[in-house]
Amino acid sequence: MRMTPALLALALVPALSGCLARAAVDVVTAPVRVAGKAVDWTTTSQSEADEKRGREMRRREERLGKLQRTYDKQRRDCDRGSRDACDAARNTYDAIQNLMPSVPYER
Repeated sequence: MRMTPALLALALVPALSGCLARAAVDVVTAPVRVAGKAVDWTTTSQSEADEKRGREMRRREERLGKLQRTYDKQRRDCDRGSRDACDAARNTYDAIQNLMPSVPYER
């Protein structure tokens, strides 16, 4: 028995209708998915905000540590009689005092 093209087409109709229905659903839901992605890209989640805040705090702490090491070296040089080191130490101390309020206090 040979299947005629008409009978073959009838057999494929249920499969094709599912494909067409799926394509229609994809077309209808595409704008919603695109809008959802745009919202995700433009908003910052709480965890992302916490990570950013933590990075900024670590950056300030590193800066404070570097300033403190520089200040200690300048104080040693100042104690040995270097007038330039004393002036630099005062400037570094001022920078430390300006940075201190933005660095969290450890108990």
